[in-house]
Amino acid sequence: MNRSTRIGMGLVALLGAFVFFMLTVGSLGEPQPDVARMSVEQVLDASQPPQEAYGGQELRISGWYASLDADCTGTRNGSGDAAWLERTCPLRVLMPYQPAETVSQEELMANGLRLAAPVGRPFPSRAEPSGPNLRLEELVFVGHFNDPAATACAPDLVNACRGTFVVSDYSGLIR
Repeated sequence: MNRSTRIGMGLVALLGAFVFFMLTVGSLGEPQPDVARMSVEQVLDASQPPQEAYGGQELRISGWYASLDADCTGTRNGSGDAAWLERTCPLRVLMPYQPAETVSQEELMANGLRLAAPVGRPFPSRAEPSGPNLRLEELVFVGHFNDPAATACAPDLVNACRGTFVVSDYSGLIR
């Protein structure tokens, strides 16, 4: 083996050691709070309602997405600035577990976090026109509770509006 080959192999070994060192040092400690995610279980198991526990802070919540569109009942269209927040259909929910294909609207509302968005677009597109729109993977939704628009909701819906998770973005959960 000549001198230039030994130098080249030494440089490759040093580069590998440097990359290993950087990966090791970078993985130490707690993740940054702005990239840490919570599960739906953590949010639902809190001692306070989510709007009280987290206020308006931005959260990343992972769970199983489900939505009902044509099968949804009890539509309340709302009026004014908070119509998008009062609307109950289409029903979009983040669940702590993968719901069954036969899941009912009542089960979704009782066991999950209701999702809403002012523009209605940061949600997965529908795979089928009817029935629950279920995903085969967990998703991470970015958003907040206690949206300022909740004060414009009808008086009997203000608390429900404050407890709705207002979504700004979502992505697949990378394991």
